Amino acid sequence: MLKKTAIVTTAFALQILAANAQKNQLITDIEGRKTISLNGKWQYIVDPYETGFYDYRFKERLEKDNDAFWNSDVPKNKYDHKEYGYSDKNTLKVPGDWNSQDAKFLYYEGTVWYKKTFDYKKSNASDRVFLSFGAANYKTDVYLNGKKLGQHIGGFTPFNFEIPDSIIRTKGNYLVVKVDNKRGAEEIPTLNTDWWNYGGITRDVKLVELPANFITGFSLQLTKLSPGDNKIQGNVKLDQSSNVSEVQVEIPELKLKQSFPASNNIAAIDFTVANLQYWSPKTPKLYRVIVTAGADKLEDKIGFRTIEAKGEQLLLNGKHLFLRGISIHEEIPQEGRRAYSRADALQLLGWAKELNCNMVRLAHYPHDESMTRIADSLGVLVWSEIPVYWTINFKSEEVLGKAKQQLTEMVTRDQNRASIIIWSVGNETPISETRTNFMHTLLQTAKELDPTRLASAALEVSYKAEGKNINLIDDPLGKYVDMVSFNEYLGWYLGTPDSCKTANWATIYDKPLFISETGAEAKGGFISSSKAMWSEDYQAWYYKEQIAMLKRMPANFSGISPWILADFRSPRRNNPTYQQGWNTKGLIDRNGKKKKAFFLLKEYYGEMEKMYP
Repeated sequence: MLKKTAIVTTAFALQILAANAQKNQLITDIEGRKTISLNGKWQYIVDPYETGFYDYRFKERLEKDNDAFWNSDVPKNKYDHKEYGYSDKNTLKVPGDWNSQDAKFLYYEGTVWYKKTFDYKKSNASDRVFLSFGAANYKTDVYLNGKKLGQHIGGFTPFNFEIPDSIIRTKGNYLVVKVDNKRGAEEIPTLNTDWWNYGGITRDVKLVELPANFITGFSLQLTKLSPGDNKIQGNVKLDQSSNVSEVQVEIPELKLKQSFPASNNIAAIDFTVANLQYWSPKTPKLYRVIVTAGADKLEDKIGFRTIEAKGEQLLLNGKHLFLRGISIHEEIPQEGRRAYSRADALQLLGWAKELNCNMVRLAHYPHDESMTRIADSLGVLVWSEIPVYWTINFKSEEVLGKAKQQLTEMVTRDQNRASIIIWSVGNETPISETRTNFMHTLLQTAKELDPTRLASAALEVSYKAEGKNINLIDDPLGKYVDMVSFNEYLGWYLGTPDSCKTANWATIYDKPLFISETGAEAKGGFISSSKAMWSEDYQAWYYKEQIAMLKRMPANFSGISPWILADFRSPRRNNPTYQQGWNTKGLIDRNGKKKKAFFLLKEYYGEMEKMYP
C-alpha cells in the first residue's frame, strides 16, 4: 500500500469551494428546460490591471463602490467622473472566445468585463429563476444590477446561480460578468500546457425558469445485461428546498411508467425491462425518458449499454470491444477558435467518423455538451477528461479540491450520455508517491460518482526496460485504473519511425492496454520525402511504422487514440517555418485539409472494424 502523503491545507479556500458547491447546486439538462437565451453581442472592457475589481490599494471593491465595474457606468451628475464605460463600439460574441474575435486579443490573458442588458418578465410568478453558464474560462464573477450572484472557478464545466426576486427587474437588467483566464500555479490546469488558453464566455448563457420544487438532475444506467430482465438503476435529485415525496419515471417506447419514493431530496430508481435495444456504435439507440416530480417535468434521450474491463479485454454490452479512436481538442482549426456549437461538434465528430473511428478522446478537458450529445446520436464512444495535466501541485489540498470539483461537474453534466465510457482524471503526470496518492483519490472519486463506467488516466511509458528489448508500462497508478492507457511517441520524440520495427510493449498489470496518444508533426501541404521531418511524407512514414507495430501488440491491446485529429494552436510550438504557434500533429491541417497519414489510419481502422465489428 502507498503511504498517505501529507498535504498542505488551505482551509479558507476549501471552505469557499465547499460553500459554493452547497449553495449553487448544479442544474443539469438545461436543454430540456424553459430557457431564455442571453447569447449574442455583449459589451466589454479589457481590464489587465483589474481596476474594476480592486481599488488603488489593491483591496476588493465593495458593492456600493462607485468605480466598481459591475455598477452602472452612467454618471449620476455632471461632476460624477466615471473612468470606465461600456459601449457598442466594443462588443464580443457570446458564446465565443475573445482571442479569435479581435487581433488585439490574440495572445491576451487577463480580465475582461462583459455587460449585457435585458428585459425580463417571468412566465409564472411563482417560478424561480437561475442564470446558467455552459462554461467560462477560467475564474468568473457574476453580478446582476450591482449585486454579486457568485463566483465559479474552472474553465470547462457548467455552473449556475439563482437570481432572487428582489434583484431581477422587468426592465433594464444590468448583467456584468468578470472573466479572468490568467493561468496560475495552484489552478487546474496549471501554468504549463500544450494548448492555447482561450479566454471568455465560451458556451451558452441562459436564464432558466423552474418551479418552486424542481429536479436538479437525474441518472439512469443499465447495470445488468439480460435480454429478458435488464436492470436499470439510478437516481433523481431534487432541489435542496424541495418537499416532493415521490417521483415518476416513464419510458413510453418500453411501456414503462413507475413511481419511486423520495427521501432527503433524492429518489433511488431501480426497475427491470425486457426487449431492450442496447446502445452501441453500430446501433446508437436512444429512448425518450420522462421524469416527473411535483410540478416539474424533465425529458431526455438516453441510450442504455454496459461497459466493463474484464481481465485483459474491454466489453461493451458483454462483447469484445476494440477502440478505434482519435484525440480531439475543442477547436475549429480553419478559424483558430474554440469550438462551442452543434455545427462545430458535427464537423469534428464527422471527421472522426470519416476516419472510421468508433471512439474519440476529448482532450484535455470536458468539451461542450453538444459534443457528447451528438456522440450519443452518432454512435461514437467517448473518453472525457479533466485538465489535471503535467505538473500541477500534487501536494496541495486546495488543488485537489478544484480537481474534484471539475470532475464532479463533468460527471454530473454528462452522467446520462451512453457514449461516454471512460472518465479520465489526467494526462502525463510525473511519477511520485504524492502524485499517485492525488490521482488515486481522483479515481476513487470518479468511481464513487459513477461506478458504471471505466476510470483511467493517460500515463507515460518507460522506454526500453533494463536488460530487455521492451517498452514497459509500470506506472504505480496502473494499479488503480480500469484500463492501462499510455502515451508514446516512438519515432518522433525518440528515434525515427524505423525504431518501431523492433519495438515491443508490455505492462505489469493484467488489464486492457490502450495507447492514448501517438503522433508526429507535419506542416499541411509540405510534400517532400519520408526522411524529411515536418513533411506530410514523414508523418505518413511514422504512421506506417506505428501501424505495423500495432499489429504485433500483446493480446490485451484494446485500442488507440492517436494525437490528434486536427492541428491546434499552441504557444509552445515556435518553429518559424513549420509551426508558427501551432501544434501540427493533426491528421487534418489548419485549413481543414486531410494529410496523407489520415488515409493510412483510416485504412487500418477499416481492417480493425472487420476483425472487431
